Amino acid sequence: MKFTAEQIAGILEGTVVGDPNVEVSKLAKIEEGIPGSLTFLANPKYKSYIYSTKASITIVNSDFTAEEDLETTLIKVDDAYGAFTKLLEYYNQIKLNKSGIEQPSFISDTAEIGDNIYIGAFTYVGDSVKLGENVKIFPNSYIGDNVTIGDNTIVFSGAKIYSDCVIGKNCVINSGAIIGADGFGFMPNEKGEYNKVPQIGNVILEDFVDIGAGTTIDRATLGSTVIKSGVKLDNQIQIAHNVEIGKNTVIAAQTGVAGSTKIGENCQIGGQVGIAGHLTIGSNVKVQAQSGIGRNVKDNEVLQGSPSFGYTDWNKSYVYFKNLPKLVKTINDLEKKVDGNN
Repeated sequence: MKFTAEQIAGILEGTVVGDPNVEVSKLAKIEEGIPGSLTFLANPKYKSYIYSTKASITIVNSDFTAEEDLETTLIKVDDAYGAFTKLLEYYNQIKLNKSGIEQPSFISDTAEIGDNIYIGAFTYVGDSVKLGENVKIFPNSYIGDNVTIGDNTIVFSGAKIYSDCVIGKNCVINSGAIIGADGFGFMPNEKGEYNKVPQIGNVILEDFVDIGAGTTIDRATLGSTVIKSGVKLDNQIQIAHNVEIGKNTVIAAQTGVAGSTKIGENCQIGGQVGIAGHLTIGSNVKVQAQSGIGRNVKDNEVLQGSPSFGYTDWNKSYVYFKNLPKLVKTINDLEKKVDGNN
């Protein structure tokens, strides 16, 4: 699909400087722009590229003044980065604007389906499923019995949502994500073997939750594993049974959260963090990458290390860690001097 500079300026409420009829059909970084592409300039350190870019259209801040001749048509806006982000969202909406039910697919006779639905080929929709309006389920997905999915939610190809789970409105579940698999519940017996404890709860995702590719969220043993509104989970994260994650918390890739831990609101948790079970993590907590959390954490703490401790203390200690060989040599030298004086 092609758009003219004039059409894009209308979407962004911007001003065209150059050819209003020039067309673009793709997006590009400014240093990689080619004819027919649209790019943007927001960071001053990339300013030099605007004079060499081959992009047909470049979005710039309204205070930008060219110091050399330009080949690219400009669209001037108040905030170039924000405008480009808005355009990406618009482009994504167009790209994902699918509707209808593709075949082959299976949809139970007892399923309730809202308006403007999209169900891709080879998708399974089980008994008593409820799909809201504008829900999009891409090919090869599995929606188990009694699942509810709210309006405007997207389930990408290959995602699996097990029975009884509840997915809110405006959620995104990326490819390969598994929502509602059994929690890791086993009980040792007198023979030293492990008997499985039935996991009969579910998973609840509230509204505006994003789940990354390959991320797994286990169903509760009893009750629910709950992901609150606005939570963003990166790829390849493990959330165990009966965990609760508070509103607007973000967690980076390869983090694991063990069972029954409660995480507060507005937390920022880095990649490869390990969080033990049955803990309470407060709100507004920041955890640096590869940290290990084995204790309860109060609101507003900033942690690093494994086991983790205060971020400022960790940085001070690291100065000593990396200088240990020098410190040991200094101590040895001092001991030799003391022994020599005796």
